[in-house]
Amino acid sequence: MAIIDLLNSLGLEIPPVPAALAAYIPSKRTGNLIFTSGQLPLVGGKLRKTGKVGVGITLTEAKEEAKQCLLNALSTLLLQIQSLDEIKSVVKLGVYVACAENFTEQHLVANGASELLVQIFGEKGKHARFAIGVSSLPLDASVELEMTVEVE
Repeated sequence: MAIIDLLNSLGLEIPPVPAALAAYIPSKRTGNLIFTSGQLPLVGGKLRKTGKVGVGITLTEAKEEAKQCLLNALSTLLLQIQSLDEIKSVVKLGVYVACAENFTEQHLVANGASELLVQIFGEKGKHARFAIGVSSLPLDASVELEMTVEVE
């Protein structure tokens, strides 16, 4: 099954590429690797939620925000390749979580994106990862995500 068909069967769609918020490009390819810039959980150019995880944003909500960041990152990959089916391997995922000082479940927020990657790509979606807490993110977003993939 094509990746786009799998996404549709999950009730998901790849959004338009979010506009860059500063002086950078959404993704860059070098050889067989594509690096995405950090992606916020924008929907239609706006954040659904703002604030910090553990203060106004629940773990469950933050996991959903991480999934939206991932969909946005996947959209930026399509600037470099014709189809998500060209992805040979998801190499690394980096997840930043704006959170309360005592919040220590950044890894669980990141699982929202990590689990979705495996659901979409199977073995090719298994990746190295980091998840860290930060004091703030652009536009007061709760989650930001970057990824590196290997393509054919």
